[in-house]
Amino acid sequence: MASATALVITGHAFAQSNTQELVYIQIEAQPSLNQAEQSLRGYARQLDNVNGFSLGGGWYGIALGPYQPDSAQALLRSLRGNGLIPRDSYLAASTEYNDQFWPVGAALNDPQAAPGPEAEEPEEGISTEELAQALDNAPDTSGPQDAPAPEAEPEPQPEPVVDETPRQARASEAQLTRSEREQLQIALRWAGVYDAGIDAAFGRGTRSAMAEWQGQNGYERTGVLTTMQRQDLLDQYNAVLEGMDMTLVTDDRAGIRIEMPLGAVAFDRYEAPFALYEPTGDLDARVLLISQPGDRAALNGLYEIMQTLEIVPLDGPRERRGNGFSLTGRNSSIVSHTEVTLRDGHIKGWTLIWPAGDEERRERVMNAMRASFSTTDAVLDPTQITDEGQAVDLVSGLEIRKPTATVSGFFVDGRGAVVTAANAVQSCGRVTLDDTYEASVAASDADLGAALLRPSEALAPRAVGAFRADTPRLKSEVAVAGYPFGGVLSAPTLTFGSLEDLQGLEGEAELERLALSARPGDAGGPVLDNGGAVLGMLLPQRQGNQALPDDVAFAADASALQAFLRDSGVSASETRGERAMDPEDLTSLAADMTVKVSCWE
Repeated sequence: MASATALVITGHAFAQSNTQELVYIQIEAQPSLNQAEQSLRGYARQLDNVNGFSLGGGWYGIALGPYQPDSAQALLRSLRGNGLIPRDSYLAASTEYNDQFWPVGAALNDPQAAPGPEAEEPEEGISTEELAQALDNAPDTSGPQDAPAPEAEPEPQPEPVVDETPRQARASEAQLTRSEREQLQIALRWAGVYDAGIDAAFGRGTRSAMAEWQGQNGYERTGVLTTMQRQDLLDQYNAVLEGMDMTLVTDDRAGIRIEMPLGAVAFDRYEAPFALYEPTGDLDARVLLISQPGDRAALNGLYEIMQTLEIVPLDGPRERRGNGFSLTGRNSSIVSHTEVTLRDGHIKGWTLIWPAGDEERRERVMNAMRASFSTTDAVLDPTQITDEGQAVDLVSGLEIRKPTATVSGFFVDGRGAVVTAANAVQSCGRVTLDDTYEASVAASDADLGAALLRPSEALAPRAVGAFRADTPRLKSEVAVAGYPFGGVLSAPTLTFGSLEDLQGLEGEAELERLALSARPGDAGGPVLDNGGAVLGMLLPQRQGNQALPDDVAFAADASALQAFLRDSGVSASETRGERAMDPEDLTSLAADMTVKVSCWE
């Protein structure tokens, strides 16, 4: 009890000067007033200056203070080192606290509410002898004190806190759990003194690292950390998390317990299979809790769906297992990490989205979430989707990743090579065929306006375009197969028109002029005669000073395309004009050969 009292008296001394903005030691937050009052009574039995505040949103905070900032840090370390307050306690400005409910009638942010040394009275249940001993043993962390009264003898300098002997340090070290020993090795690695494995075994390498850290921090090099030194090391390691308010959260509806940075995020809503925690301040961080019933098929489906979301960038490792998966994605704006497991018919997991460039803090938060993650039998109702979460371009309220442009193309050989409009793919970071297959630009002809794409894996098209070798009749009916609405529809659309000329407006032999009202997404699609032969490839609408009628379109001529393909190593099929197909058969053929081409950043 004496050491606890010493810390209490030190706390009083911290509250003397009012020359700086005061701070509190935030030690706990509770989701109900009843729980907060129970905790307050427990802390008040050991500590002084205990306060309760309403934090808003149904949360209640417990804090010590107020204190001067330069002294509060030392008190924070002492209290945490002696196990009197949680390890994730942190300093908070007094301006963050407004509605005080404990103790009743307290003067908010008034340092005089805590008595100074001249007016100190013993806490109830503490003898005068204990109080005097505590004052004698308390570390001098309060700064200059007022001069003593004339009749009192000068106060002696307080003795420093007595640390453990090496033998006592080994005894306390032996009580550590495996995870606590691993955490110390992780902290030593972070401090730059340890580069071996994290195995919880304190061998020669770990002992050498401990001694090196002790020397760097002004301690005797014994190679065995005392309780206070271990706490000091962990405090240094966790300093980056100050203000994150890492808190073990139990989401009863999702059936998940996990430590989360409630200083940065707060619960927003449920959009099955997600519980969404959105940012609360300037730090653009988000957390998703994942909860749904399912089997391996549902797990695999979720794996594919997650990778279509804007919050999971494409760059980063992916790991897929029989009972779970992990996804990491990063771009210039965010880093996202997801971990999901399947157990007993329940799919549970979490995603942390964090701003790019804040890697040390992100990794610390992520490791805490991973270490604390556990589940219960509860699971989110799969039908729980709000009106906000049901938009076409959303999955459970989350934005689907969208390409920068979507045009059309068509297969020109049996291994899946595709011809498309050159300007649609010339500056893409990534190109996909039908949203599924990765492809690369194998050749391009800017003058013709055509590009050849090769898929990253061989494909087996249901139909391949066959170029018409003979001359078609002018004014004959033609159709363009394409994706005029940017891929909103799952199959290509036919747009009908007529062949107006076998050259361009200025006599270009490699062009054909069409009377046809096409849309930008149709560019790159095949121009077919009524027998299904390819007459050419639709080009994008011309950009320039001249405004042509809406029904004027141009196509790269079939013979020019064949020459381009031969030069690129592709031997294209040929055919001659056939009798007209039934519209249903023409539509089916066009759908089999036409491809959606998407350009991604």
